Amino acid sequence: MRVEIIVLICYFIGMIAMGLYWNKKSKSSEDYMVGGRSMGPLVTALTLQTTAMSGFMFMGGPSLAYQFGYFALFYAIGDASGGLINLTVLARRMRRLSQLLDAISPIEYLEKRYQSIPVKIIGCIIAVFGLSCYVLGQFMATGKTLVTLFGFPLEAGLIIGVTVILFYTFVGGYFAVAWTDVIQGFIMIGSLIVIFVGVMFDMGGFTGLHERLAAIDPSLLGFWGRDNHYEGQWGVIAGASLIYMIGYMGLPHSVNKHMAMGSPKKAKTSVIYATIWTQLFCFIPYFLGMAGLIYFTAEPQNLINGDMELVIPSLAALKFPGVFSGLMLTAIMSAIMSTVAALMLLIATIVSIDFYKRWLRPDASDKKVVFVSRASIVCVGVIGVIIAILNPPGIFKLIVDTFSFLGAAFMPSYICAIWWKKANATGSAVSMVVGCLMAWSWGTFNLEGITGIHAFIAGVVPAWICMIIFSNFGKPTSPEMCDLIERAKGKKIDVSKQVEVAASKQLSTESKAITQFVFSRKSAMVEA
Repeated sequence: MRVEIIVLICYFIGMIAMGLYWNKKSKSSEDYMVGGRSMGPLVTALTLQTTAMSGFMFMGGPSLAYQFGYFALFYAIGDASGGLINLTVLARRMRRLSQLLDAISPIEYLEKRYQSIPVKIIGCIIAVFGLSCYVLGQFMATGKTLVTLFGFPLEAGLIIGVTVILFYTFVGGYFAVAWTDVIQGFIMIGSLIVIFVGVMFDMGGFTGLHERLAAIDPSLLGFWGRDNHYEGQWGVIAGASLIYMIGYMGLPHSVNKHMAMGSPKKAKTSVIYATIWTQLFCFIPYFLGMAGLIYFTAEPQNLINGDMELVIPSLAALKFPGVFSGLMLTAIMSAIMSTVAALMLLIATIVSIDFYKRWLRPDASDKKVVFVSRASIVCVGVIGVIIAILNPPGIFKLIVDTFSFLGAAFMPSYICAIWWKKANATGSAVSMVVGCLMAWSWGTFNLEGITGIHAFIAGVVPAWICMIIFSNFGKPTSPEMCDLIERAKGKKIDVSKQVEVAASKQLSTESKAITQFVFSRKSAMVEA
């Protein structure tokens, strides 16, 4: 048996073992879906970043650099600061407010913050559709990776990879997803750094890389991409930078990580870990994509299946055959699996909490809720594999379009939820609908090429305008909710009696103790 196969099999066994171990730790639906809100700063940072990076960073991103050269670094520049901005803007306040609202789903959080059932319905539809498309992109990356390693048909690769992901997510829930993300994060960054150092040494450093790219086509080093493909399209440039710089704040599976932190104070340390990790990780895949163009222009037979999305696996097989090639393929699987697990778990949370428990069975027990969550995970996995086999899309386009769709739809609602008291249900609902429709239209009808405006920009700008304008209509934010938003800032403030009662219901032991202490002293001073 090939060494690469042995390495990957050992990795799969390890992930399955993690799922079985953490299965014993999940005692309730809150444990299963948000890890009992107990995640530390390192776990929070790495699960946030590994979930965000996904198979795009090993396949979609390098393929863009392979095709257009230095233009692709606009995506990397935004990505390098995306985690920092996400944690800084949202983490602490969202963590506090989600617990005050007793929300364990990012859609339930929006419903309770904006005090609106239509917001919940719209959010559920957009989230389930968008996250399912994102899962499909990861499934395609899974299949391609295993095709690379085993030489199996795409169908077999998809079924094997997805089965492993389904198992440890199904069994272990958020605990398994988070802790496997930590392990996967170190595998990803370690493997990338080793292959990057080896390839760049062979190239003669960045000077050698630039000279060889210029020999192929000088426009690869330019601002607008190969053959000046994006010349004058400033809207595309802005979108390429901003989609990952600020777009993460609109992704339900990213903001969900804030809700699972052990305490709001963890956010500060998480920012440090996330920033270090992204600076090491974000740029390397793009440079490897450009290095691959140099290698495989000279020796095209070494590019696996002639597929530019397989440039990093091809470099690993060419330069580091054997054990390290297996580790690199394991790193790619780590990136994919960390994202798929988080996405499927979140879809399951939305289905079980926001649909099943909210509408069908309000009195459902924790055991029933977890059962529905697990059934949802299996359904999403099976449907995703079928679609990927029957009509496989391109990984880069699918993931970028979905990212634009989700980011444009949700970002204004999540940011305004904690930073703007005037934001209301009308503004949130219209913002979500307009943002997702505009981004979807741009991607579906290829309007980027016609207008020179990136799909993310086309969606998020109208979404923000709608949030600001339409929040002036409809029912204003209630005084009780305004009090809760103040409490989410973490300061000592005066709060109303209604807020104290609402906050004491179904919160954690610590929050209950604080509220009881306040009542016993007959004081309206609460320390968040």
